[in-house]
Amino acid sequence: MKLPVIKHLTSFIEENDQDYIIETIETLEALTEVPSLKDEELDVIGELISNMYGAIEVDKMIKAGTPRKEALNNFMQRVLGSIDK
Repeated sequence: MKLPVIKHLTSFIEENDQDYIIETIETLEALTEVPSLKDEELDVIGELISNMYGAIEVDKMIKAGTPRKEALNNFMQRVLGSIDK
């Protein structure tokens, strides 16, 4: 996951609507079923999907009242904490 991408997507959600991200995730997930995709291509699609889910989680925290910067930091700490385990 990349924090700058999540920040950008979070801004996109704030300016538009979370539904755009959800529909994009569904589209990308459907693409992963194409049998001719290479592993590298699947990795890129997976990274995009992960960042989009991350942006949705950060957006939920912001809507719950957490300041934007704090929500981003909390999310990334959670991600790094799960990697360290």
